[in-house]
Amino acid sequence: MGFTEEHLKWINFHKKGRSGERLDRLVRGHGHGEKLFVERVWWPIFGHMDDLHPEYEVSDWRGRPYFVDFVWKRGQIKVAIEVKGYGPHVQQMDRTRYRQELNRETYLQIAGYQVVAVPYDDLESAPDLTISLFKSLLAPTLMINADDVEQHYTRLEKEIMRIAVRWDGLIRPADLANGLGVDSRTIRKSLSRLCERGKLRPVPAKGSSRVCRYECVPSMMDSGIW
Repeated sequence: MGFTEEHLKWINFHKKGRSGERLDRLVRGHGHGEKLFVERVWWPIFGHMDDLHPEYEVSDWRGRPYFVDFVWKRGQIKVAIEVKGYGPHVQQMDRTRYRQELNRETYLQIAGYQVVAVPYDDLESAPDLTISLFKSLLAPTLMINADDVEQHYTRLEKEIMRIAVRWDGLIRPADLANGLGVDSRTIRKSLSRLCERGKLRPVPAKGSSRVCRYECVPSMMDSGIW
C-alpha cells in the first residue's frame, strides 16, 4: 500500500483505541501540518508509522494534561515532535501562552522525552532539510552496524533491494529472474525473506489476491546495504 492507504489505516487504528477528549483531539488536532510531516518526512525515512503516536496525551509540570502532535516511542526512547507554524506559535501567541509552552517543553525533557520542533514552512518548501536533520537525530538509535548487515542479507537479497530502488520501488519476480540470471524459485524465496524483514511489500494484482509485484519499503536503516 502507498502512503494514503497506510496513513488512513494508521489513523483509524488510533481512533479505535480512543474515546472522549482523546478521540476528539485526534480528530481536530491531526490537521494539514501534521499530515504533511508524516507524508514528507516520516514516511520517506521509515516507510511505516509503527511506534509513532499522533496527538499523544502527556502531563505538564502542574499535572494538567495536554497533547503533543506526535510521540515516537521505541523501547526506552521517547521523542516528542511538535509541528510549529509561525502564526499560531509566534504571531498569535501572547506572553503567558509562550511561557507555558516553553515550560511544558522543558518539563517533557525532565520526564525523559527528547523534544523536537519542526517548522511548518520547511515542510512546505524544504522537507529534505527536515529529513536530513531527523536522520542525524535518530541515527544513534536506529543505525545498524555494517558488519551486522553483511551477515543478515545475502548477496542476492542486497542486489534485489538495489534493483528495487533503481526501478522506482516496484519489481516483478520474472524481471528479476531474467535480469539476474537466477531461477524464479530462488528469486521468490529471496523476495519472501525480504518481505518478512520489512524491506519489501507484496502488491496484489487489481481485483485479485495473486501477487505480481513487490514494493520497496524505504528505510534509513539501509545505509549499510547500499
